[in-house]
Amino acid sequence: MKRILITGEHGYIGNAIRSYLSRWEGCYRVDMVSLRDDGWKAGSFSGFDVVIHAAGIVHQKKSKNDPAQFPLYHRVNTLLPCEVAEKAKGEDVSQFIFLSSESVYGCTAKVGQTVEITADTPLHPKDNYGRSKLEAEVLLGQLSSPKFHLAILRPPMIYGKGCRGNYNALSRLARISPVFPRIQNRRSMLYIDNLCELVRLLIEDEAEGLFCPQDDKYADVGQVAALIAQAHGKKLLLLPGFTWALKLLSGHVGGVDKAFGSLIYAKSLSTYPKNYCIKTLPEAIAETEG
Repeated sequence: MKRILITGEHGYIGNAIRSYLSRWEGCYRVDMVSLRDDGWKAGSFSGFDVVIHAAGIVHQKKSKNDPAQFPLYHRVNTLLPCEVAEKAKGEDVSQFIFLSSESVYGCTAKVGQTVEITADTPLHPKDNYGRSKLEAEVLLGQLSSPKFHLAILRPPMIYGKGCRGNYNALSRLARISPVFPRIQNRRSMLYIDNLCELVRLLIEDEAEGLFCPQDDKYADVGQVAALIAQAHGKKLLLLPGFTWALKLLSGHVGGVDKAFGSLIYAKSLSTYPKNYCIKTLPEAIAETEG
């Protein structure tokens, strides 16, 4: 039985991983720990095989672009995971899995534009969140050793039942609107169960390295909206001809580029020797909205 410790007792991803691993009764023992105070430092990591660091500050609209707020992001997203990793390594934990983000690339795509992230794409984060995650990756890399395997994950937008963020805005719109623009863009997304399955495989394989997971197919925002509507028993009419209007709004209205631009991971970045995409997009949306 693998013993696993997950940081971020109240976090969406950490709790999703714990719930997912509970399906394999007798294979994993999962504990969670809060890092909101210093109480975790007095506890012992001895006996755990894996520490999964899922705690952190995510995108906050009011602070992610405020330079005055960077020390907070740095403390929570950079220094804290390094302290946890140092403790784990010192107490003979053999694997550390760090949840980073696609934001370390700092890439955006305007309406009508396709930006593909490849192995050659430079790391150039644009906000406090991306900068703090990248700095953590660099410092954690210095702790990696043959006896301390470091796995870094850079997921794109994660969605699933109970998730927060941009997906929820799209879901609300798809449920109330009778029509939606047909843009035929492409986005890399990652269903929460697909992420959890990759984490499970990394644990089983005692894997290390850098991983940029995504669903097996790129998502079209119109297709996603139609699937959301379908899950609620309604039909959404996808109308062409809105590209020009969305291009006018591009860069001026928050969320337009994020929803209708094409930002994707190259498929070559997301391969793994074993299949982790256990749910297709239609299945994932149906479960998310169910």
